[in-house]
Amino acid sequence: MEIQRTKELQQVTEKFQITPIVAILGPRQCGKTTLARQLMAQGRWSSIDFFDLENPTDLARLDNPMLALKEKKGLVVIDEIQRRADLFPVLRVLVDRQKRETDYLILGSASRDLIRQSSESLAGRMSYFELSGFSLNDVAMQLKRLWNRGSFPLAYLAKNDGISFQWRQDFIQTFLERDIPNLGIHIPAKTLHRFWMMLAHYHGQIFAASSISRSLGSDEKTARKYLDLLTDTFMLRQLQPWFYNTKKRLVKRPKVYFRDSGLFHALLSIQDYQQLEKHPQMGASWEGFVLEQIIRHLGLRQEEAFFWGVHTGPGLDLLFQRNGKMWGIEVKFNEAPLLTKSMQSALEELSLQHLWIVYPGEKSYLLHSSVTVVPLQDLKNLAKDLIGPSST
Repeated sequence: MEIQRTKELQQVTEKFQITPIVAILGPRQCGKTTLARQLMAQGRWSSIDFFDLENPTDLARLDNPMLALKEKKGLVVIDEIQRRADLFPVLRVLVDRQKRETDYLILGSASRDLIRQSSESLAGRMSYFELSGFSLNDVAMQLKRLWNRGSFPLAYLAKNDGISFQWRQDFIQTFLERDIPNLGIHIPAKTLHRFWMMLAHYHGQIFAASSISRSLGSDEKTARKYLDLLTDTFMLRQLQPWFYNTKKRLVKRPKVYFRDSGLFHALLSIQDYQQLEKHPQMGASWEGFVLEQIIRHLGLRQEEAFFWGVHTGPGLDLLFQRNGKMWGIEVKFNEAPLLTKSMQSALEELSLQHLWIVYPGEKSYLLHSSVTVVPLQDLKNLAKDLIGPSST
């Protein structure tokens, strides 16, 4: 079964109207190659060449990249670009020489920060598109299944929960033993796995570098290095705190979330929804899952999404700006959320235009003139009229 990702196809197509090179970046197995093949099947290009850099034959074809690529017309697709960072300067030369007779689609399993040094020469010539796994819109709002299994296509589409759980365990092992070394990063797989396991107990919390580094038997600099590595490979999200001019003592360290709820559950040995319901981390899992869905739905870039926290207590799960105004999101695993003092503080202190409380219920309702309770399934209508179209 293959799910057509219509929204993502449209967004990638639009980026080709701006630059001749489009980079689709995202974790391994999130559907980048499938999306590329769906794009190729649209018939927009008369000629298409596909290079998979994990295929020895395709690697050999690019031994002399200038010779191999200079006569290509139409669309050239290069998968797993992080394995051949030396191709970026070649693409710059080709793009500058050609009169837009060739488009280049490159796929990579590392963030733009991780490949930035190699791709700097393509500034102004390349657009980025970040792809994650399935969203609620992709899977017809099958919320419990997506939450439990996560968004990776093969994990979500598995025949049963047991197969999905095994796939995710295998993914974690392969990621640590093969994918990280392939990026030229040499960290013992057992060490990084141990760090990753520790972070499962800090999901949705402030990153405590000192206590984690002590447990790991290393220093804080090493702990932050590992955190950044898992962030740059799309495994984790660091939600940065919002700073502004105030006399209050603000939280200044990032919150850490697993970007995929299925991998989070696999590291906690949660195999199905029944086990998830009984697990003490269920509320934290819900918060991370909902925030990831909202961030994707609103098209918020990493540098546009924040949380707000004050050491004396008040806080807000998600804070962002749109159309010159401040907006807030609070996530509650509660069938009947109430307006709290913390929410009232956020409305006043941050001058929020509106605050939404996202919960697992079925009905939307107002708690306050500026506070609306919204079911997660209503993401399509979340802030549609107030926020307007995404700027991405």
